[in-house]
Amino acid sequence: MPIVAAPDCRDAALALLFLTSMSANLHPMLNVAIKAARAAGAIINRAALDVESVRVSTKQINDFVTDIDQKAEAAIIETLLTAYPTHGILAEESGTEHGVQGSDFVWIIDPLDGTTNFIHGFPVYCVSIALAVKGKVEQAVVYDPTRNDMFCATKGRGAYMNDRRIRVSKRTRLQECLISTGFPYRPGDKLRQHLSMLGEIISQTAGVRRPGAAALDLAYVAAGFSDGFFESGLQPWDVAAGSLLVTEAGGLVGNYTGESKFLHENECVAANPRIYGQMVTTLAKYSKFEAASKPKKTSVGRPVVDAQEDATVETAFAQAKPTLTAKPRRIKPAQAAAPDAPF
Repeated sequence: MPIVAAPDCRDAALALLFLTSMSANLHPMLNVAIKAARAAGAIINRAALDVESVRVSTKQINDFVTDIDQKAEAAIIETLLTAYPTHGILAEESGTEHGVQGSDFVWIIDPLDGTTNFIHGFPVYCVSIALAVKGKVEQAVVYDPTRNDMFCATKGRGAYMNDRRIRVSKRTRLQECLISTGFPYRPGDKLRQHLSMLGEIISQTAGVRRPGAAALDLAYVAAGFSDGFFESGLQPWDVAAGSLLVTEAGGLVGNYTGESKFLHENECVAANPRIYGQMVTTLAKYSKFEAASKPKKTSVGRPVVDAQEDATVETAFAQAKPTLTAKPRRIKPAQAAAPDAPF
């Protein structure tokens, strides 16, 4: 009678097979990052078996951190600094507390991207690790522990999902595309602006999804599972690893105006080259860089300020109303501008 391996043993065997078959061909630093991601993934998977016992605290409204984030981050940092003690660290939970300050080699870490999903038992979250050398991302790992999917890339060597080379999708028409995004959820986020962007993108595409883990969204663009991605309010650890996956898979990543500087700019769009241009055409007017280069529009002599446009968000978060300091001027009734149409 044949012997059938238990599921846990089978998963471990598959992981070992992946490591042995791929490690010989991978950059040494990428191998270490994969080891760190798997260590974090093991911590996350164990905790997911009893998610109700996970300790959750709030960094700010709708922004959560768990003891699992912290344990996974500690495991990643220990693995990386054991191998490379002179490297720097930029991590979501501990910042630059660990590693060597001022190093040319900086590991950018999100130990659990999609924490809100995780604490609700919604199985869309991942580990994200990237290595920036003199500010340029050169190694990347995004690991989905729920599906045991390992996305990795080295600059100039292509992107992979497990042992398979991946490429961005080949679609050329935006109306045929599936796009992923993230919604604003913190005080001060521009919900009204995002709803306007979302409305335009929805009307131009085959569909929009909001999975809730930006690093995994970017990995899926790289793999061709979705055709594009856009989101505001992102931090370097959200996009560093995923961005290299996209570019090594043949895609483009930038800010809403299409410029390549995005890592620290809080806005990101990614897609295959043909779709990227079409998305930028729609999103550029919503970029803070586009707004900074043009004078703000006025309506009946009053400046249109972002906080005023986002009044619904500010009310929801009980924020103080902004004070308008524009100098009033007399306008004839015939010259008065029509009120803005509601979204």
